[in-house]
Amino acid sequence: MTLQDLLQNLWRRKWGLALAILALVALGTNVILSLPRHYVASAIVAPAETTSIATSTLLSPTPILPGGLLDNRPGGNFAVYLDALRSAEAAEMLARDTGILAHLTALRAAWPLGELRRRFDLRIAADLDDVQAWLEERLAATPGIATVTVTLSLAHRERDAALDALRRLHRLAEAKVRADIADMARRRITVIDARLAIERDLFIRNTLYELLAQQQRTALIVAADDGIAARIVSAPMVELRPSLPNRPVLLALLALAVPVIVLLLAAAAILAGAGRRAADLPRLPRLAPAAGE
Repeated sequence: MTLQDLLQNLWRRKWGLALAILALVALGTNVILSLPRHYVASAIVAPAETTSIATSTLLSPTPILPGGLLDNRPGGNFAVYLDALRSAEAAEMLARDTGILAHLTALRAAWPLGELRRRFDLRIAADLDDVQAWLEERLAATPGIATVTVTLSLAHRERDAALDALRRLHRLAEAKVRADIADMARRRITVIDARLAIERDLFIRNTLYELLAQQQRTALIVAADDGIAARIVSAPMVELRPSLPNRPVLLALLALAVPVIVLLLAAAAILAGAGRRAADLPRLPRLAPAAGE
């Protein structure tokens, strides 16, 4: 079948194809409009090493750019901070201090998957693993294109819950880094003090006093500075109207994709029917070659 024949066949079916496109667009629009909306809480943070002179020079005696100028991956305390946002400790904190378990349990019990879970006697009550999966799915950390800042975004069906969860996650991650640094400095001070109590060599004692001063300086900065891992560039805020999913974009993609899919399926059906008709035609017998050929 030539291209012209294919286009003519499609044109003869134009009304049926138009009805199919309208039906699928209407069905898809109904599905998109019925999807639950989510509020997005966001905050902009930056590594404390790049925004705080006191932290960068006092916590680290010799600040070094991690990975060089071409490596924009987070490093140091800021990398620990970002990982702590999605850690098991963060999921446990949300399950203990917020209503996320009840929220996820209600989602798991909702129709239609909830009906299937009840029919097959499956677990409906949410647990820590569900909170961990929800946190990894809903929390995003997007690095800036031309800056060192990172945008934290958390999507939730409830507006106040989205903002509260993002604030709690930031406090947890910052406290995690602060506690680790303070505990390390405290243990080093204890060891150095014990060594100074028995050391008699003057040169070694001077070296130990320098190490002790560094650790005491670290403990002092951790106790005095507000941001050890991340500096808040823009405080956590939540939008007034839900933005996820983006309905205009989904509807535009639906309007573009449905006609293409319907036309491709119709063309495939026409070509398959033409191939079956060609296979059913009787084959002419082959003529025997003439004598002497």
